[in-house]
Amino acid sequence: MDFKQIVSHCKEYGFIFQSSEIYDGLAAVYDYGPYGVELKNNIKNYWWKSMTQLHDNIVGIDSAIFMHPKTWKASGHVDAFNDPMIDNKDSKKRYRADVLIEEYMDKLDAKVEKELKKAAKRFGESFDAAMYKETNPRVQSYLEKKDAIAARLAQAMTDGNMEELKAMIIDLEIACPVSGSRNWTDVRQFNLMFSTQLGNIAGEEGKLYLRPETAQGIFVNFLNVQKTTRQKLPFGIAQIGKAFRNEIVARQFIFRMREFEQMEMQFFVAPGTEMEWYNYWKDMRLKWHHAVTPAEKLRFHDHDNLAHYANAAVDIQFQFPFGFKELEGIHSRTDFDLSQHQELSGKKLQYFDPERNENYVPYVVETSIGCDRMFLTMISNCLMEETVPDADGKESKRIVFKVPAALAPVKVAVLPLLKNKEALTEKARAVHQLLNVHFPCQYDEKDAIGRRYRRQDAIGTPYCITIDFDTLEDNTVTIRERDSLQQERVGIDQLVEKIAPKVSMAGLLAKVLE
Repeated sequence: MDFKQIVSHCKEYGFIFQSSEIYDGLAAVYDYGPYGVELKNNIKNYWWKSMTQLHDNIVGIDSAIFMHPKTWKASGHVDAFNDPMIDNKDSKKRYRADVLIEEYMDKLDAKVEKELKKAAKRFGESFDAAMYKETNPRVQSYLEKKDAIAARLAQAMTDGNMEELKAMIIDLEIACPVSGSRNWTDVRQFNLMFSTQLGNIAGEEGKLYLRPETAQGIFVNFLNVQKTTRQKLPFGIAQIGKAFRNEIVARQFIFRMREFEQMEMQFFVAPGTEMEWYNYWKDMRLKWHHAVTPAEKLRFHDHDNLAHYANAAVDIQFQFPFGFKELEGIHSRTDFDLSQHQELSGKKLQYFDPERNENYVPYVVETSIGCDRMFLTMISNCLMEETVPDADGKESKRIVFKVPAALAPVKVAVLPLLKNKEALTEKARAVHQLLNVHFPCQYDEKDAIGRRYRRQDAIGTPYCITIDFDTLEDNTVTIRERDSLQQERVGIDQLVEKIAPKVSMAGLLAKVLE
């Protein structure tokens, strides 16, 4: 499905609403509806259990959104948490300069893909895409141009060179996507943190920030957690929480928002072992994604320009409808964070290693994934339109959300065959009550049974149970499976035993460990 259909489906079926919609909305802020909040909670539960339940040496915290303002001075956010901003003088639209350049590179990628498709059509089964990319002059010119731009962009971003970014936009003849104008302002830095005041104290003394990431709450609690849980290195601290960024251009639905939710884990290790653990977490996080997302839609992308605190960084990218984009980051942050907090606070943040018989500031390997982006990944990958046979043998189209059963907002729908037969509705409500203590269930008696099936398909319900006249005779029901459309008769007393393993989170967690 295309991106507009995905956004429309989320609104129509109660997954996501525009925030403050009755007041014409608030840009880049969204509310999760009844099915959206269930799916989001299931995603968070899958992540949380994979961290804290599958690893004896990872524990969780929930730190406050407000932190002492010195926190953000130590972390570098006050001085360096900026994006390069540029305005078009004619359209009055504002953009991130680096994103404009990245989108230019995406167009070069698209040209390469177009050449490959044309060649594949021309050469047929004998076509070797890898060799064609290496030998075709036109494809090579596109790739070389992209590599040169990427290197120039990385250097400019590393140096914080705003003049060079403006020069690149001019050299590449990048036009405003809205007006087509190339009449640009200079590029300038824009700090992304939202600020507020502490109580009625005005000025710098009372200045607070809404946290732009959850990681710092973990770092300042490093010793509290280590001592109270008696953890030995290596160990990790996991956290799920809201973060806030005053994005210059927030777009592409929930992909880039001003208020969002992060799932982060900071793994503390001995200096010198960080690359071993960095590679371990690259592997583990990809396995986590593979359990719910096809491998061909995921890829690693090494950072072209490392943050000043990192000695290695990679993104796990997903193929969204608008291209491969970052879903999760894995970073080796060295000892930067703990050292900075130790220096500014004057409090030691060191670990005594009994095996080395020495104190040191641990190094950190971070995994950080946006919960909202993972939500969009599930919608983008699992929502589809397909042609299926009707009960009368004809074919019709259905919209179906083939989300993994363990993540589905509703696990079971209980449907009486007819609404106006009290015996059927009474029995159906009894079955619903029986199952509802085991799984999130929904009872639905409105409209024809076929229409009700389609409604459940659209929200991703993996199993529909139909109560018919045979049920009143033999206490059996029909179970319809969402993806295969197969139906079978099952005794009511067997329902929990049959459904439970298929919707359990345990199945997904087992895949992570394979």
